[in-house]
Order: sequence, then C-alpha cells, then structure tokens
Amino acid sequence: MANLFSNFRKLAGGSLSQVQVDQINHLVAGFQQKAKTVSTTGIALICSFEGLKLKAYDDGVGVWTIGFGTTIYPNGIKVRKGDTCTEAQAKAYMAHDLKKFESAVDSAVTVSINQNQFDALVSLTYNIGTGAFKESTLLKRLNALDYKGASAQFAVWNKGGGRVMQGLVNRRAVERELFEKTL
Repeated sequence: MANLFSNFRKLAGGSLSQVQVDQINHLVAGFQQKAKTVSTTGIALICSFEGLKLKAYDDGVGVWTIGFGTTIYPNGIKVRKGDTCTEAQAKAYMAHDLKKFESAVDSAVTVSINQNQFDALVSLTYNIGTGAFKESTLLKRLNALDYKGASAQFAVWNKGGGRVMQGLVNRRAVERELFEKTL
C-alpha cells in the first residue's frame, strides 16, 4: 500500500490531500475481495455429520468434543470429559469455530471457487483441522487449478485413528458431491 500511495503522490505532484487519500482508499476497497462465509447449505452439511451432543464425548480417536464438533471452547480451553452445554452454547461455539475454518480456507485457497466449493472445503477443514487442510494435496491441486484432482482428494480423508471410518467415507462423498456442484 505504501508503494501505491508513493506512486499516487508522484502523479499528484508531490503530496496528496485528505480527500485524495480517502478516494484512493475507497478505490482500493473496491478491489479487495470480501472474505467468504459458509452458507446455510454448508452449515446444514456440517451439522448433519457432526450432530448435536450436549454432553462431551470421545470422537473415536481420543479427542473430547461437544456441541456440533467443538473441541476447543472460544476461551481456548479444551473440551473435557464430563463437560456439558446448552443448545444455545453449542450454536455459539459452532459460530466461533466456523470463523476460524472459514478464514483458514479463505486464506489458503488462491484460486477462484464457488460457494459450493467453499462450503465443501469448510466442512472438510472443520473435520480435519486447519493444519491438515493447509498441508493437504487437495489444497495443492486446487491452487494449481486442478479442480478434478482436488475433488478426488476428498476420499483420501476417510480415516480416524489410522483406520477407515464409514462415517468419514460418507461425509467425504457428500462434500465431494457439493464441491463438484455448479451453482
């Protein structure tokens, strides 16, 4: 941005008025893309697979989970055995979690994707975590404009604790179908 303003100062003959700075900021804001957010379709997909649990449970691989798949509360504390929540709290935890996963997908994907693709990627990331998503072959292929190759990678993420889990096989198939769907 400093370089941009420096070039505008040169064009203006050495200095910019506050009005000109405001106009440049307005122009730049028009070029910046707004961060994507998951749609109601994406939220419904995540909820359908995560389910609502008001009492903490072991997710099958030793991670305590509550609500709609929350593993860490908004205050940074991990979910523990014996924890409980209300439905309203579960929704608030999910809204907080979604921001993290939306941001991770939005910042990691460098190519154009539609809302369905974004929703599928957020659902995947919500399940596998941001680190795994950012290091995934799926993301590498997507950012290389290999949409078909990226789509095929959903099926790779079907294991929990080193073993294939039918629930993950089912979830990945639905996410892949959504990813491949055009609007």
